[in-house]
Amino acid sequence: MLLQLKARAGYWLARRLFHWSWFVRQPRGWRWLEGQFARMANLGDVGAQSFYGHILTFRGMGLGAREEGVRLLRLAALAGDGKAAYQVGVISLAGTPSKAPDAVEAARWWGMAAKAGHPLAELKLQELASRGPAQ
Repeated sequence: MLLQLKARAGYWLARRLFHWSWFVRQPRGWRWLEGQFARMANLGDVGAQSFYGHILTFRGMGLGAREEGVRLLRLAALAGDGKAAYQVGVISLAGTPSKAPDAVEAARWWGMAAKAGHPLAELKLQELASRGPAQ
């Protein structure tokens, strides 16, 4: 109980400090932020999984960071996060080094995102449907 409270407090502070560019540019500061984000994501917090997943997927260094980011985004999407589901759909359609592009999987993720209220998911589904089954 106390550890979860400490993790939540650290995460709250890290989210605030994340907007201070001078802090983010400091290597020790960035490592501390990443530790707080990772700890909260590993505790199963959907918002933290989505947030840290986006950071790792789009700003992470190396393939391992990107793969971990996609994994966190998938977890958040399965828990109902619309933004994460939308991004997993985009990633599914584009493909990754370890997985070929898959339009059917992208449509499934975008369907989940549309149910969660993501504003672009329905548009992407219509776009995908207009392409036809050749994709």
